[in-house]
Amino acid sequence: MAAATVTLARRIARSGVLFPRSSPQVWGQASRQPPGLLSTQSRAFSNKKILVELDTSSGVATMKFKSPPVNSLSLDFLTEFCISLEKLENDRACRGLIITSTIPRVFSSGLDIMEMYGKSTEHYAEFWRAVQEMWLRLYGSNMVTVAAINGSSPAGGCLIALSCDYRIMVENPKYVIGLNEAQLGIVAPFWFKDTFVNAVGHRVAERSLQLGLLHSVPEAHQIGLVDEVVPEEKLQDKAVAVVAQWLALPDHARQLTKSMMRKAVLDHMLAHREEDIQNFVNFISKDSIQKSLSMYMEMLKKKKS
Repeated sequence: MAAATVTLARRIARSGVLFPRSSPQVWGQASRQPPGLLSTQSRAFSNKKILVELDTSSGVATMKFKSPPVNSLSLDFLTEFCISLEKLENDRACRGLIITSTIPRVFSSGLDIMEMYGKSTEHYAEFWRAVQEMWLRLYGSNMVTVAAINGSSPAGGCLIALSCDYRIMVENPKYVIGLNEAQLGIVAPFWFKDTFVNAVGHRVAERSLQLGLLHSVPEAHQIGLVDEVVPEEKLQDKAVAVVAQWLALPDHARQLTKSMMRKAVLDHMLAHREEDIQNFVNFISKDSIQKSLSMYMEMLKKKKS
């Protein structure tokens, strides 16, 4: 799978330059504001699918998904996500991150099915390595990370939320969240499972994963999948307040504690990373799985029509 590693690295290199800590080029201020009007309180950069804004006075960045219609985790999206996260990690002014969506009613719909259907084995390997990279960077981030979930968040969208330190979800009877891969005939990989178990406990995770459950907001709160539920108009303020609470502690103590709590899960995935890629490629390439994905896409087309 070395080819997949090289391909992902090339994609990141083509998509943007990773600058050293505190380099103003990361944010591209000079290209957007006339001389004399540069803000000392905020910086921003935007790619096609993700917008990032950093409040330098508080050290908190907000990452906003903006990939219509449903913020699917395509290969391009995952590449931009990793680049954006890397830029923030390398900026000493940034200590906390809030992740949210600009798309109404959707946080993220999860992995882009088109990346897993009718493609070559090389493409599947590249795509899955990008999914792994997204999780490794977010779950292992030194920053305080808060998911401000302002819409439904199935499958891979749920994984992004689970990878954060704290999860706040908007109170809405139409929103759902969960790892529902089983409904699509797909098995959630072990590191999805481990992340889920660490949040909700073994028994709840076992039942939810086997049934491919999508939980309502009250259910998600009850089982510990989300930490807090708020009205939509209070979501951003609550997320900012939570990050501030976590940042009140000394960084080194919080970061070392986070690493201690998450190291075993991260190390387990890294030790089996190539095997996991091969397992995914073998699984997703099966005729039966391709047929299941085809049927699911047909069902989605009928719903739209």
